[in-house]
Amino acid sequence: MAEPNVLAVLRAALPRVIDPVRPPGRVAALRGLPGLGALFAGLPLSVEQGFKPLHDALRAEGLDVVDGVVSKLDGATDGSPPPLVVALPPRSRDEGRALLARAWQEVAVGGVVVGAALNDEGARSYEKDLAALAVLAGTLSKAHGRAFWTVPRPAALAADAKAVLDRWRAADAPRLDPASGRWTRPGVFNEGRLDAGSALLIEHLPDDLRGRIADLGSGSGLLSIAALERCRGITSLDLFEAEARALDLARRNLAGASLPIGFHWLDVARGVARPEGGFDTVLCNPPFHIGARGVPALGRAFIAAAAASLHHGGQLLLVANRHLPYEDVLRESFGRGEALAERAGFKVYRAWAPRRSG
Repeated sequence: MAEPNVLAVLRAALPRVIDPVRPPGRVAALRGLPGLGALFAGLPLSVEQGFKPLHDALRAEGLDVVDGVVSKLDGATDGSPPPLVVALPPRSRDEGRALLARAWQEVAVGGVVVGAALNDEGARSYEKDLAALAVLAGTLSKAHGRAFWTVPRPAALAADAKAVLDRWRAADAPRLDPASGRWTRPGVFNEGRLDAGSALLIEHLPDDLRGRIADLGSGSGLLSIAALERCRGITSLDLFEAEARALDLARRNLAGASLPIGFHWLDVARGVARPEGGFDTVLCNPPFHIGARGVPALGRAFIAAAAASLHHGGQLLLVANRHLPYEDVLRESFGRGEALAERAGFKVYRAWAPRRSG
């Protein structure tokens, strides 16, 4: 896997951060990326990454990885905090600020926090954010990104920094939206609110959906909630989602459901195991971006996964941006299909007679 640019600037900064004579005894990385294992070879490294494809890639490097939904950094066997914390904030500003706040709050006294981001993902803003919490010891610009790191953490945090830290962490916490009654959180697709594509699909959900339903790329569970409210014949529901933060919201949003619900933290693009007998219906509003980069192949992989998970009489109900080239893979994966609706740049499809199920 090619090294992301943000790791290139981090690599350049590390000789200024790590004392080669007295290296840190342990390193923790928040929102860590594949390639960190090589950067910190020889040092004990624990990583948080809640996006399943990246999580799996980090585990393939032999690293200790957790999903990032936890609110406390893993300590050493003696419970002590890490002396070096690496924070790689994402595009969501609230999530990124909370990540920097966690790093500064939980690094060991005398330890250092180093952050890094790409310029087009808010590097300068995040540098200023870390400077609002701590005195910076240095910065470095390289490979379209910036790295920035603190002086050693004092035993007691300044009162103004502590207030900012608490405010940023609170802004990133899951919260119940009073208008919708749903749980939302920064960094989750549409922050857990209903998007135009999902709304169009919900409008065209048939009332007679029944049996076993799957929601691929479920996010915070809004499609599933709508299906349960409208379709009384559903007997079970399985949600598949790659982002752990989103799946946590789905669990909250569906906590009161009265039928069996499965929550699966899974990279759907790698396939979904078909349950015995297969699903009756798959609902899907597939992602087509990885970060800021458009990846239409991701949606095609979701369609293929849907076909493989259905029984021979099952159906897929899909919404997608109108410009995305999904018609070919729908014809390859299903024997029959139709367009149900089109509005505001989105299109709803129904496909049945899956070719790739037994």
